[in-house]
Amino acid sequence: MKMDIDLSPRLAKKVYGGDGGSYHAWCPIELAMLREGNIGAAKLALEKNGFALPRYSDSAKVAYVLQGNGVAGIVLPEKEEKVIAIKKGDAIALPFGVVSWWYNKEDTELVVLFMGDTAKGHKSGEFTDFFLTGTNGIFTGFSSEFVGRAWDVDAKTVSSLVSTQSGKGIVKLPASFKMAEPVKEQRNGMVYNCEEAPLDVDIKNGGRVVVLNTKNLPLVAEVGLGADLVRLDGGAMCSPGFSCDSALQVTYIVRGSGRVQVVGVDGRRVLETTVKAGNLFIVPRFYVVSKICDPDGMDWFSIITTPNPIFTHLSGRTSVWKALSPEVLEASFGVSSEVEQLFRSKRTSDEIFFPPPN
Repeated sequence: MKMDIDLSPRLAKKVYGGDGGSYHAWCPIELAMLREGNIGAAKLALEKNGFALPRYSDSAKVAYVLQGNGVAGIVLPEKEEKVIAIKKGDAIALPFGVVSWWYNKEDTELVVLFMGDTAKGHKSGEFTDFFLTGTNGIFTGFSSEFVGRAWDVDAKTVSSLVSTQSGKGIVKLPASFKMAEPVKEQRNGMVYNCEEAPLDVDIKNGGRVVVLNTKNLPLVAEVGLGADLVRLDGGAMCSPGFSCDSALQVTYIVRGSGRVQVVGVDGRRVLETTVKAGNLFIVPRFYVVSKICDPDGMDWFSIITTPNPIFTHLSGRTSVWKALSPEVLEASFGVSSEVEQLFRSKRTSDEIFFPPPN
């Protein structure tokens, strides 16, 4: 990785949209780590009766519902359509070849975050979506002859299929339109709600973590990504740590704000900044990151570029320092045994998250 790369967090910018909603994406020109790490990130925001037309992508993704309730249609290759109800906190794995559509019938805006791997995509650091319908849909690219023969329809029907839908990407449906109804059973194996799931880590006055992996959502194995939702209590600190299996960590701040520091090669601090809701930032492989949140706390959703990530923490009860012998610590820091004993005696019960000082 380039030593001088800018790791500053960024906000997404609008790419397209209309009455039905809008699509926003993070640009690799502004956030260089997207291209460096082959990561894409975008947000879909649908107003009431907003409909995101069916599309497939050049990248495998994890979708996370940031706000609202809605309906999604997911079609896995060579399988039937799954029509599922989605709500805040839902995580959905979208492997290669999946066709998806999204619909909001509620007054509250539906907002869905997408993060994924663009290593096999057309453009590094960006998603390329291929729409089935609309002014930029694949129907518009084929000649009338090809469309007619492929779907065995007459010229009048061909004209209707190709030209009737005047929207691009997102449209607003009439209030009277009856969308396909979700089937409750079809959520099984397709969705994992991170806000309702059992906690993987729960530290009083510190924070909580829910991890998304192959155990609770097997489809993430096909996506090649893991994820987690972290909720840090007011003033708490997240232990300095790094991914020890060469994974990138892509973090979206869902709520709140706080301070972040990242340390890289040669012990150099490469990022020190304040992050807030809507920010996205990426921690390079093996770089150490730590966060301290503001008094109101902070929530973030991260994807990790491996389906079952492993992290090493440098502080707390399970830190690597606790495993090293006293002699090694004395020699490493060049300190007396008294200082080493004091250092070792701290953080013997706290793990990963540290409550604010009294």
